[in-house]
Amino acid sequence: MIRKLITTLTVFLMANVITGAALAGGHINWKEVEKKAKEEGQVFWFNWYLEEPLQNFAKKFENEYGIKVTVPAGDNQINLDKAVADKNRVNGDIDVLSIGFNRVPDLPMDELFIKLADALPTDENRTPEIAGVDGQGYAYAFWGNQSGIAYDPEQVSATELPQTPVEFQEFWNSNPGKFGFNFENGGSGPSFFLNVIKSLTDVDFDNGESTEAKIGQVTSAFDYFINGADNYIITGGNADSIQRISDKEIWMAPAWEDHLAGLMNRGEVRKGIAFYIPEMGMYGGGNGIVVPKNAPNPNAALLFANWLLSAETQTAFNTEFGTAPLHKLADDSNALVPNSQRAYRTNWAAQPFRGEVEELFTENVIMER
Repeated sequence: MIRKLITTLTVFLMANVITGAALAGGHINWKEVEKKAKEEGQVFWFNWYLEEPLQNFAKKFENEYGIKVTVPAGDNQINLDKAVADKNRVNGDIDVLSIGFNRVPDLPMDELFIKLADALPTDENRTPEIAGVDGQGYAYAFWGNQSGIAYDPEQVSATELPQTPVEFQEFWNSNPGKFGFNFENGGSGPSFFLNVIKSLTDVDFDNGESTEAKIGQVTSAFDYFINGADNYIITGGNADSIQRISDKEIWMAPAWEDHLAGLMNRGEVRKGIAFYIPEMGMYGGGNGIVVPKNAPNPNAALLFANWLLSAETQTAFNTEFGTAPLHKLADDSNALVPNSQRAYRTNWAAQPFRGEVEELFTENVIMER
């Protein structure tokens, strides 16, 4: 019991020391934080995707500050579980943790993480909220993703892109077998069919409650897909959809902006595939970063977090990975879509209603084809 109290008190004191140093750095002496960060000399960034490309990307930070960045191979849930399990350790293993913004409401943010709104230099151009979720000052968005429609501009003119459910139906009826979407192995296909259903009904997708009336409205929209089933194809997932466009098998399919841009930049699919967000809307979101209170290298963690969120780094993310820039002063001229189209971004349907609709869609549309 005494040992537990001592450990808890030690973590509490360390958290306050870290926060105090950050406050001094953020509003009084950020140079002191930078000095201590260089003395610490390393930072561990726990991320769950593109670990090797992001490790290479982080060399920009290493070259600028002389601080080594390590991006261990990881899993989203395992990383989150570790942050929670290690909260009472004096020194944890995580300096900076990437999290999906949709996970913020599920985590005890004030218990686990430093409040970056107080710890970093003031910058009103960062993104503290994404897809309707507020980072509460503990998380800021660093990686923006957006679903939309990838298409072959050699086959489809930019002036003839379908924007509404009716126009998509007209497209695949006029071009049988040239439109495809997935229902598993990635969220781009579900983003498409859920937004079609939302457009065709008055169902409140922001309310996660599932009622008989809501389900009845949703299933009535399934006829839209059933009636045209012979004219579109079902792909194997996000990557398969893009590959089929690259191979000229199909002309159009839902995709993720960052996924498509990354594949083209790495030469894994042919360049020139275009992308847009239809006016009916498709889901967008993003990932944020947090700094645990028991980060082993707290000053380096704050310096790295500040760098990740900067306009310069957000511009570089957009150029190299195709992410939506999440700093207002970042240059988005290399983005696949203009900022004007981002007004069509919709927030993900709330759970558990969303999951139930996806299951019903699979049973009543996909399995009945």
